[in-house]
Amino acid sequence: MHLIHYILICKRLKSFDLISIDLKVIEKQDEKITIKFNNVPRQYINALRRLSISEVPTFAIDDVVILENSSVMHDEAVAHRLGLIPLRTDLKKFSLPNECNCNSTLGCTNCRVLLQLDAEATDKTKTITTAELISEDDFVKPVSQDIPIITLAPSQKIKFEAYARLGLGKDHAKWQPATISVVKYGENENEIYLTIESNGALTAEEIIIAAAEKLNASIKNFGETISSVNRTLTNV
Repeated sequence: MHLIHYILICKRLKSFDLISIDLKVIEKQDEKITIKFNNVPRQYINALRRLSISEVPTFAIDDVVILENSSVMHDEAVAHRLGLIPLRTDLKKFSLPNECNCNSTLGCTNCRVLLQLDAEATDKTKTITTAELISEDDFVKPVSQDIPIITLAPSQKIKFEAYARLGLGKDHAKWQPATISVVKYGENENEIYLTIESNGALTAEEIIIAAAEKLNASIKNFGETISSVNRTLTNV
């Protein structure tokens, strides 16, 4: 478990003894991770819990162009359903739209992924699933091929282009990578467990590492702000 990022956070904290800090991975799977913390203040662990939900970016479909839809489902309902499909996410390859160098509302290959679907029911009713959703990126794809999108009656057809972008859970629930993020006490008050479960967009380990990096950056920025204020007051 690469928790060196969290150790870096701990080194910035002056309120407890670093020698007594103990981290142990109790359970680790792609979809779930449980970590036991000893002698780490609950507020910092709770910060990781909150950041895992609201501040770790994931891909989600954010814009849909319906080219043809003869089904009974309205275009808006199709677009809403597409937005809730979890997509595998590569945080190293792609940027958040507001951080991308393209500075375009349309996006580019560094901040946007195109997914397309062109399906039709011929002689019998057909359920269209994410298996028929074609992505231009080999990695950014639905986490499962068995998620139903729409059911077509005979002779009905649907065709669209969907654009996925990175986003944050604090802006919309469709960008939340964690389905469960829980903190609870162990046998004593110094023992705290953090459990993260992923929707598949990122592994649980990727979520906790990204959350730790975010917390580390926030603490660093806060420290720099305080130092700047102190310098200003000193010069007054």
